[in-house]
Amino acid sequence: MNRVQVILTLDMENLPSNFPELLKEEQAVVAEWKSQGFLEHLFLRQAKNGAVLIFKDLEEDQVQVLMETLPFYKIKKSVEYYNLIQQF
Repeated sequence: MNRVQVILTLDMENLPSNFPELLKEEQAVVAEWKSQGFLEHLFLRQAKNGAVLIFKDLEEDQVQVLMETLPFYKIKKSVEYYNLIQQF
């Protein structure tokens, strides 16, 4: 089964004043992705500067389009995409 891992790093030095509202919007978007079945996992990074998302059954270009709709995408420092093949 196809998987795409995304590592999102936020620009913590330049957070906007409306960060709490962005966080609520972000949580709603990822909850919707989870309910639609294509977001398999969401891990918050221990340093609290981003997240790791695992998407299933989507191609990387589709995932990139989705990521661009995230509220936190506007405050990103970097986004990395990795195509994975699940072994078990």
